[in-house]
Amino acid sequence: MMTMYEYRRLSELGDRIKANLASKDEKKEYMKLLLKSGSISQAQYNEYLSQQGTTQGDDLIAAALAVGAIFLIGYLIKELGRKD
Repeated sequence: MMTMYEYRRLSELGDRIKANLASKDEKKEYMKLLLKSGSISQAQYNEYLSQQGTTQGDDLIAAALAVGAIFLIGYLIKELGRKD
């Protein structure tokens, strides 16, 4: 289970990646948070690590941004449902 801080960090990192401001370490942290959330598999995370800094690695990050956005939307919907 992820903490509120981790959800916020995932969102922040996603924004930095989209703006092309994220460092290699921030991209790795983003992928690690997606792994922790269960949004990507260990194999997908390992593939990203092996492809980091390549065109394929950039493609994996682009796909991960979509996955992360869907994950965060699901989290927000769940949180809104708890407040009712």
